[in-house]
Amino acid sequence: MKIVYMGTPDFAVAPLRAMVEAGYEVAGVVTQPDKPKGRGKTLTPTPVKEEALKHGITVYQPEKVRDPEFLETLKSIGPDIIVVAAFGQIIPKVILEMPEFGCINIHASLLPKYRGAAPIQQAVIDGEKESGVTVMKMETGLDTGDMISRTVVELSPEETGGTLFDKLSEAGAQLLVRTLPSIFDRTAVYEKQPQDSPTPYAAMITKQMGLMDFNKSAEELERLVRGLNPWPSAYTFLKGKTLKVWKSRIGSGESSAEPGTVIQADKEGIHVACGSGILILTEIQLEGKKRMGAEAFLRGFKMENGIRFTDHKE
Repeated sequence: MKIVYMGTPDFAVAPLRAMVEAGYEVAGVVTQPDKPKGRGKTLTPTPVKEEALKHGITVYQPEKVRDPEFLETLKSIGPDIIVVAAFGQIIPKVILEMPEFGCINIHASLLPKYRGAAPIQQAVIDGEKESGVTVMKMETGLDTGDMISRTVVELSPEETGGTLFDKLSEAGAQLLVRTLPSIFDRTAVYEKQPQDSPTPYAAMITKQMGLMDFNKSAEELERLVRGLNPWPSAYTFLKGKTLKVWKSRIGSGESSAEPGTVIQADKEGIHVACGSGILILTEIQLEGKKRMGAEAFLRGFKMENGIRFTDHKE
């Protein structure tokens, strides 16, 4: 069977590698165009392109997959199935209907929960105890197609967006190679999704989502810190400078201080009053400085009790 694979970021690398190692014929890889990165604005290939080239697979990088020239190229390849994982463009109906076995998507949630662009981070932010991967048949609706298979992954209490990302990438790769044979021999069972999702749409992550609102509970903020680690990170402002918060934990007790107020700073970290509870910042990064543990940070920065973190640059 001839497979065309569409994917772009690190998450999509493991499924491509797994198909190659399982002996499937990957006739082509479609990924986003190279983008300029760094101070020198050097054109950098996507992680999926780098993986494809390692295996000698032809790579296509259309600006838009609906462009007529690319559609003709795709038709000439003649894929039996198209596998999609975090590609980054909406797949038009003409492509969905092109292969005999259609297009399938590796989605990083237990559908119908967390449809949308950022299910991994959102599961951590929301305090889910488990997440997983669903292989689904794609249709014109967003993540609403029939489910073919799924696998559950437990979240640890220290789970971050980054660690869950890695877990689900590997889980998705293994689920894919277990699922493909049943699709090709037509024994796969296609389960329709309910119309509504039990969770809100997991919208694309933006830097602004990381702004910490200390009127929220310490529990909510601790999950936000983990969910947005490593990107874009949770942050607040201290004396007019951005302070990224990489790690935190929930302290004991309550405080009557105004939310965002530092009530204590010691070797354990920076204790901050929240709308409910106390959050201890344990690993931080002040604008222009290196990322470091709070104890090391406090050796070079005098943190007076009563100082407040703000939601804007003063």
